[in-house]
Amino acid sequence: MINKGLFSSATCEWSTPQEFFDKLNAEFHFDLDVCATKYNTKCLCFMDKEIDALSKEWLGNCWMNPPYGKEISAWVKKASESKALVVGLLPARTDTSWFWDYVQGKAEIRFIRGRLKFGSCKNSAPFPSMVCIWRGI
Repeated sequence: MINKGLFSSATCEWSTPQEFFDKLNAEFHFDLDVCATKYNTKCLCFMDKEIDALSKEWLGNCWMNPPYGKEISAWVKKASESKALVVGLLPARTDTSWFWDYVQGKAEIRFIRGRLKFGSCKNSAPFPSMVCIWRGI
């Protein structure tokens, strides 16, 4: 059965696959999850909606899997302007303004072969993904 949430705007939050995160964490040793809830955080220290990570300074090595809706641009902009190392899991939308304004030429880009399975979804996402690495300014 196809998960209808994958093809709708029912949610813009896509929970990071644990095994995928673990490989990146082994490389980057994350201190802070800047886009989390207490249910899906990948780090002991995290920022949720109440903390409003977009208005705070990010420190250390940060993990970012932002909401994939219209607000993604603000998150990607914040990552590109951060003094911290920020590793972001993003949809590979090379046709968007946020990609050209805040990713291309500003971050290391690792395109992911195939499609990820997010959270408890049994089916792969209907979009390709990429990992972007901003090494601080």
